[in-house]
Amino acid sequence: MTDRTTPGVGGGAKGPEELREQIERTRSQLGDTVEELAGKMDVKGRARARAADLRDKAGAMTVQLRSTAAQAGHTAHDRATHAGHTMHDRATQAGHAMHDKAMQASHKVQDRTTRTGHQVQGRAAKTGHDLQHRVEHSVPQPARPVVRAAIRHPRPALVISAALAAVVVVSWRYPKR
Repeated sequence: MTDRTTPGVGGGAKGPEELREQIERTRSQLGDTVEELAGKMDVKGRARARAADLRDKAGAMTVQLRSTAAQAGHTAHDRATHAGHTMHDRATQAGHAMHDKAMQASHKVQDRTTRTGHQVQGRAAKTGHDLQHRVEHSVPQPARPVVRAAIRHPRPALVISAALAAVVVVSWRYPKR
């Protein structure tokens, strides 16, 4: 175990002080060597150190996996939220489109109904004027004001005519003796 390449070792010492330094260095080297050999021979210590290293690596991997899982969860949440917003927007657009189409159809029906109502009203007015003209020319002169009043105010005329009809029916059914 002598190292011949180390200066001052193996050769003679020139003085007591140099000899003490050589002894001190040799002791230090010997202590380091013994410590290395003892470390290699301590199987339990090495196993504990290796287990501690593995625990540290496992902990680091656990943290990394949790972080990755959390990030994946956030990404999935963000995508689902985006998809939900997209579907909501599409449904809203479809609802507005359907509302617009329904309003257009409603306006078309309303326009047609209004036109038809005006046509019917015009025909009824024309028919009323025609009937009034016929009545005025076919009714004798003394009865014309009564007929005009009946045309202008049909309810009282209907009530009076119903009462007259009832009198006629009663007088016909029960003649005077």
